[in-house]
Amino acid sequence: MARILILNGPNLNLLGTREPEVYGTETLADIQSLCEKTAQPLGLTVDFRQSNHEGDIVSAIHEVVKGGFAGIIINAGAYTHTSVAILDALLAVKVPVVEVHLSNIFRREEFRHHSFVSTAARGVICGFGSQGYALALQTFVKKG
Repeated sequence: MARILILNGPNLNLLGTREPEVYGTETLADIQSLCEKTAQPLGLTVDFRQSNHEGDIVSAIHEVVKGGFAGIIINAGAYTHTSVAILDALLAVKVPVVEVHLSNIFRREEFRHHSFVSTAARGVICGFGSQGYALALQTFVKKG
């Protein structure tokens, strides 16, 4: 089974209570459960993590090569728009990356329209809530 690292950035631990009109009422634990249930029939396993600290996210990305991960799904939260360090780490590990956002970042404040993460990602899924994670997992299934 291919292993996928799912990384979540700052403030995503507050899902369910933080701006439910933007992010919905599901908790991060709900999203983790969805990812685990989605991954299993696809022949994938997930390592689901969250950190409010940029360095912890960078370190988790560095673990990908030695950990034998097939790819990364990342919702870097606000670090999406600010972190060259996360971009550099994603580029360094040379595994497929899918960027996910619960909200449609292009319908929000102008500063959210730029993503450093997108430079390293093979695709971006935004605006579909937690279903974006399920869609991202499907991109790691080899067809034919």
